[in-house]
Amino acid sequence: MELRQIRYFMEVAKHEHVTEASKNLHVAQSAISRQIFNLEDELGVDLFIREGRSIRLTPIGRMFLEQMERAMHVIDGAKQIVREYVDPKKGTIHIGFTTSLASYIMPTAIFYFRQQYPEVKFELNQASYVELVESVKKGKINMALVGPPPIKEDRIKSSILFTENIVALLPSNHPLATKSSIMLNELQNDKFVLFPKGNVIRQLIMDGCHQRGFQPNVAFEGEDFDTIKGLVSAGLGITLIPEVTIVDCLPRATVRVPISEPNLTRSVAAIISTERELLPTEKLFFQFMKPFFERIEDYQY
Repeated sequence: MELRQIRYFMEVAKHEHVTEASKNLHVAQSAISRQIFNLEDELGVDLFIREGRSIRLTPIGRMFLEQMERAMHVIDGAKQIVREYVDPKKGTIHIGFTTSLASYIMPTAIFYFRQQYPEVKFELNQASYVELVESVKKGKINMALVGPPPIKEDRIKSSILFTENIVALLPSNHPLATKSSIMLNELQNDKFVLFPKGNVIRQLIMDGCHQRGFQPNVAFEGEDFDTIKGLVSAGLGITLIPEVTIVDCLPRATVRVPISEPNLTRSVAAIISTERELLPTEKLFFQFMKPFFERIEDYQY
């Protein structure tokens, strides 16, 4: 079994068409077909069902593809480790992050890191909290920024980077909009705009309200921060939101009001696997982030 055969097989499986695979690989169709036939002959099974000009994976072919994807990930990672050990200042950082960190935190950290290491490249993956934790566990990415850090997660190690305040975002005509700060229970009669159930930010807010003795009236739900901020801007309710998400993009017709009691906060952490070493360039970024965020007041709100 040759590495070339595996790459040909995976490309054909991806497109279910030899012609498309040929175009992407810049290899003659006959050469691809021959290598796949050789692979099937060696394995003693049919990996594809041929139907005229199109082909599709057999059940055993699909299982073989899943295993080969894992194997190629290991091989590609090993090749990158070798490249980065030659010069870790020119490697690639694969990192994931949640939407709440997309507009300010990640761009700021990358900007200042690249001032020190201008030739480093980034491959970024924006995803949900749950997806990022699972991606780190399964080795799809080696590192992610999430908030708050996961608790009691097997195979995950967290390093807290900073802690930020949760603030109230109110329509500008709200009765409390002119106050310098408010207590959380002053909002108990308001309509709330929050993330759907299961979201970690929503749960943090719900816990804070419960501690103050009330169940928030969730009138509207939004799948992302832009939607939630937009609904507040339209006057449909109020929300509680991590301060960093509005650091340089306060929505129209809204005001930000600090919460004095209780002091609601969210910690943001870098998570990595306990089972794998970071690649050398990724390790540079991981070591950079902790002291950078300790000084973040020099760059932020």
